[in-house]
Amino acid sequence: MTRSTDLGRADAPPAGRPLPLLVHSHLRWDFVWQRPQQLLSRFAQHAPVLFVEEAVFADDLAAGALDITTPMKGVTRVVPRLPAALHGQPDAALAAVRALLQQALARGGPLGGTSTAPGPFARPVQWFYTPMPAPAMLGAFGERGVVYDCMDELSQFKFAPPELLERERLLMRHADVVFTGGHKLWQSKSRLHGNVHFFGCGVDSAHFAKARLDSTPRPADLPEQDAPVLGFYGVIDERIDYALVAHLAAAFPEWTIAMAGPVVKVDWNDLPKAPNIRWLGQKPYAELPQYAKAFDVCLMPFALNEATEYINPTKTLEYMAAGKPIVSTAVADVVRNFTPVVKVARSHDGFAAACRAAARHAEPELVARGIGMAADASWESIVGKMRALIADALERDVDAARPAAVASAAGVAAARPSALAGAELSA
Repeated sequence: MTRSTDLGRADAPPAGRPLPLLVHSHLRWDFVWQRPQQLLSRFAQHAPVLFVEEAVFADDLAAGALDITTPMKGVTRVVPRLPAALHGQPDAALAAVRALLQQALARGGPLGGTSTAPGPFARPVQWFYTPMPAPAMLGAFGERGVVYDCMDELSQFKFAPPELLERERLLMRHADVVFTGGHKLWQSKSRLHGNVHFFGCGVDSAHFAKARLDSTPRPADLPEQDAPVLGFYGVIDERIDYALVAHLAAAFPEWTIAMAGPVVKVDWNDLPKAPNIRWLGQKPYAELPQYAKAFDVCLMPFALNEATEYINPTKTLEYMAAGKPIVSTAVADVVRNFTPVVKVARSHDGFAAACRAAARHAEPELVARGIGMAADASWESIVGKMRALIADALERDVDAARPAAVASAAGVAAARPSALAGAELSA
């Protein structure tokens, strides 16, 4: 998209300077380790990442402040803390966060410092995981460009703000490049923007391959047993088919149904209860291979509803790298991208039958095929392609914005190397 001058965006960066990312996320950095953390931890190996979370509100605050930490090298995490009086006033809260960020960045040096030199986040690329901050943040930081990484159709999630779709349209009008986490999402967003690219699941194959090692222990809360374990890990929310979980527990009373992950947006008391259902709570990313090792069959028991219409579950390739048989409901992107390695069931009885067959005979040829698919889908490869696409989009924007007279004067511009050629973003 041609860069809009009313957004105050800057032109190309100085040659050789990395392009910092200023990221707006609806997910917490220390929540489930998923797409944002996987991508940004790798982007941070090339340029600094400023990860801005949604604000938290406190009664004892008279003025706002930024809680700034460094969870890993190259990543600066910002949690805005605002007075409780701003709770329920989302636009006023976003304006307060914008002002706090602008003040911190204006001081230069490390975030929150007092240097007069340009800081590491000067003239960033703004990266959005949610459209909600877009009206407040677009144009507020002299950004060189805008990226929208649309990992989910958030408008279809439980408790989605009614203004989300309007703000997404605003964000997409000003985005230089849009990434989507699912193929069906790509089809949807491509109707709204001319530079949309599908990047589905990646995987840290070596990490989840630990599930195949004898040296990897089983988790303490899933001790060795003779009966099979049907297992899931991930966020437990409105996307899970709870009737299916109950059905599996009734169909296999001697088996364990293990559900590991944080429970959000659903009432704990509404979860199905049975002697063989284990709600294990959130587990650290480092321990997930232990759980995959303990699962005889890995489950993707997703409800088929608005919240799952566009998902492309990250755990699919993780389960594959772990060398496990997988059974899923008929999520569109799973059917398209991962069959026949993933067995897809279209009814509760069919799901139970697929689990029974997988537990008795894992089909080693399909397991091996899944391991190969995981090995070919690294997050590093995805990040390399994204960096190249961002650099290309920004270069095309600079070319489009450059006055024709300057571009053609004495042929100088035609012979000049690209202003972005030295920016350390392309793969």
